[in-house]
Amino acid sequence: MNSRRHLWNTLAYSLPALLLIACSGDDTIATASDTATSTATITGTTGTTTDSTTATTTATTNMSGSESDSMGTTMTTETSTTNPTSTTDPTSTTDPTSTTDPTSTTDPTSTTDGTTTDGVCTEGTVVCEDGVAKVCDGMGGYSEEDTCENECADGLGCVLCLPGSYSCDENGNSQQCAPDGMSFGDAVECDQVQGVTCDENSGTCTGVCAPDTLGLSYIGCDYYPTVTANVVSTTFHFAVAVANTSDSPANVRVDKGANQVATDTVAPNSVQIIQLPWVNELKVDQNASSAKVVDGAYRLRSDQPVTVYQFNPLEYKIGNSSSFTNDASLLLPVNTWTGDYFVASRNSWRFQNNPPAYPGLYAVVASEDGTTVELAPSATGGIVKAGGGVAANGTGTIMLDRGDVLQVFSGDTGVNPSTADLSGTHVTADKPIQLLGGHMCTFVPYNIGYCDHLEEAIPPFEALAKEYIVTPPLIPTGGNTPKAEMVRIIATTADTTLSYDPPQGGAPTNIANAGDYVEIAQTANDFKITADKKVIVAQYMLGQDAGGNSGDPAMTVAVGVDQYRDNYLFHAPTNYEKNFVNITAPDGANVQLDGQAVNGFVAIGGTGYGVARVQLNNGGDGNHDVTSNQPVGISVYGYGQYTSFWYPGGLNLEVLPQ
Repeated sequence: MNSRRHLWNTLAYSLPALLLIACSGDDTIATASDTATSTATITGTTGTTTDSTTATTTATTNMSGSESDSMGTTMTTETSTTNPTSTTDPTSTTDPTSTTDPTSTTDPTSTTDGTTTDGVCTEGTVVCEDGVAKVCDGMGGYSEEDTCENECADGLGCVLCLPGSYSCDENGNSQQCAPDGMSFGDAVECDQVQGVTCDENSGTCTGVCAPDTLGLSYIGCDYYPTVTANVVSTTFHFAVAVANTSDSPANVRVDKGANQVATDTVAPNSVQIIQLPWVNELKVDQNASSAKVVDGAYRLRSDQPVTVYQFNPLEYKIGNSSSFTNDASLLLPVNTWTGDYFVASRNSWRFQNNPPAYPGLYAVVASEDGTTVELAPSATGGIVKAGGGVAANGTGTIMLDRGDVLQVFSGDTGVNPSTADLSGTHVTADKPIQLLGGHMCTFVPYNIGYCDHLEEAIPPFEALAKEYIVTPPLIPTGGNTPKAEMVRIIATTADTTLSYDPPQGGAPTNIANAGDYVEIAQTANDFKITADKKVIVAQYMLGQDAGGNSGDPAMTVAVGVDQYRDNYLFHAPTNYEKNFVNITAPDGANVQLDGQAVNGFVAIGGTGYGVARVQLNNGGDGNHDVTSNQPVGISVYGYGQYTSFWYPGGLNLEVLPQ
């Protein structure tokens, strides 16, 4: 809200004697003393006091000599004379000279800057001059004067601070003055760990890691790595890969609650692996219930922009031991978080139909104290393992502080395939949160081996798109043959219409309700999904027994075409047998991977896009880059015996229209 408009509306009610009669005055008739005095501007429509005759109000566009509000429109109020015929004379309201002619012989009326047409400010108007608050008496003088100790604001008088202005507080954080000028809102932290300081001149946070500098993408300086439930042996390590996208060394610090866990320095344009201890309260088995874990997440900060991928676990194999259950997530920086998400997960699953079931899951992480989280289950999300403030029907209102984690598990229905599926559950909060979706361990589909952990960070609703291009992974032993996948489309709005290019026989074309989903089963096709409303598109790699003699279920979320980028820096662990990147690019784009031209793009229907599936070189340190002269999309995946990982290589997170 325009602060001056708010203040004047307040003044209109607090000073009943004030006559707010707006007209299009001519500034040129003000006296020299009036010109030296700053006056408040009335920008809202207010009541007027008139004689017994009728007052007529007309709106006129901004003209020379008049003062307008931020919309460029002046509200001009014209009062009738004592002649009763002036209220019926049509020329009294339609003649444009009746409101703009400075030679009018009618009595002076007030203008929108708080003065009358003869330069006298309206009685009760508060004006500021050289730090002195003055109350106009309506006759060219002042009835009161008060020397201000701090600041003087037109329309308010003496205040603590100028409404809407920024300043640095005693802790070096940025604070904004409240509309009444008598207090400050909650301070915005200028985090020195991120190299951010408060500028004394602007009163705002500055530095390469300041939110206004970063923009909205997967590149940031503040992340929350979060362990999700996985039955993998603790011999293997939870870890993050930190990629430095800048030309300066990045100093990285990891905390858990009040405790510092790790520090590291990442060289320019390189990637560093940081291993982190498992969080036992989150790394649980299938007997666990939903739970809130205080300080359950790690907080990773850098003083240079970086990207962060978490691996659960990092290794596919240590010595003669294999993990058999892995996945990875592209983490999203805090400055891109919002309070509006939809879950992508999978159904609860029983091994050989024996209890207990392995659950689907989602994890909510707060970055600020006092965050209230609301859970609204989807049609399939109402069967939940209660706990941590979450009811058995999937509803709940939970309070989280910074670093707290709420991990929610789907319930056990006793059969495969289960009807318990958290997908589509709507998670909202009054402060920014992170949402990860996935599964403890599952077959994909439910009857094809083997079981693997799934997880991925879910983009907020604001960054979701309506157009996605889906490309399945490559079979590692099958030349250029794609490996079949499951594609799940989750609606965020009721009555969502879908279409496909090229057409996919039998694919659903409508989703009835928000939170409902449809699934395209076991497809190896490349195609574009177009929806008339925002959707989430999740992709699931099939188990090894579906073919290919390698890999197992893994999960990723497709990136909307509108969120593609022209450069990426990413990491693929070299201890996997084979790693790949799928690059989706517009026809004619010049794309390079690690400095080498990428060729062999296969056209995708009539979309104007093609896909290249490229095996990555495992001989180096696992660090790779993709550049292009046009925005492209990438997904990264790797295979081992009965295990795999899959994540989007990066994306923009711009706010897209619904």
